[in-house]
Amino acid sequence: MPRITSMDIGGIPDSAPMSGVRKRSISISGHRTSFSVEDAFYAELERIARERNQPLAALVAEIDGARPRDTNLSSALRLFVLDQVRREPRIAEA
Repeated sequence: MPRITSMDIGGIPDSAPMSGVRKRSISISGHRTSFSVEDAFYAELERIARERNQPLAALVAEIDGARPRDTNLSSALRLFVLDQVRREPRIAEA
């Protein structure tokens, strides 16, 4: 079975194969919670937190606090990453 990367489906260039959803745990304001996202989304969350000079838990808490109550945390995290990536300047394609 061939390995499919996000580049193969017109996504962001990535040399790693697409991953399944992975459950992760984090503490927000002293409470343990979990969310499930693909490795690529998790890596982007870590990158965004690094660029903002804040811990990942603080970024997740910020997103959690801003999300509508009828949206689950995992979806809110994915939508946040999508929004951030869309806002980034794009390199003109040749």
